Amino acid sequence: MNCPACHNSLTTLDVDGVEVDACEGGCGGLWFDNFELKRFDEPHELPAAEALMTVAADPSVEVDYQAKRQCPKCAVPMMRHYCTAQRRTQLDVCPQCGGNWLDVGELTQVRVEFRDQALRAAAKAQPTINKHLRWFASPD
Repeated sequence: MNCPACHNSLTTLDVDGVEVDACEGGCGGLWFDNFELKRFDEPHELPAAEALMTVAADPSVEVDYQAKRQCPKCAVPMMRHYCTAQRRTQLDVCPQCGGNWLDVGELTQVRVEFRDQALRAAAKAQPTINKHLRWFASPD
């Protein structure tokens, strides 16, 4: 698979039995298949996720953060959606397979914004978040 942001080849990383695709040596972004992100979105979950927040990125790689991106699995245009009640972090979500693309630094932002159950509940109460983010709306 290729990175939807910089088109670099993605590297599959095994993090506690979950395969996450990372743009190592490129933009540093991360691809999570449907429901995989739920295993890493809160600070207390899988301490091994720390490795995902330090994927080797090449600072010389230019990324157009406003460009429409294609799903690396389905080649379908992805949609951008806020994933937290604070509306600070937007993720690229594939409407077909439910996968999620996170630009470099976005996993850290999500984990900060979901640092406790009250913040997660506030986000879950927003219909637009539940409607578009399948991993988030799934049962705990």
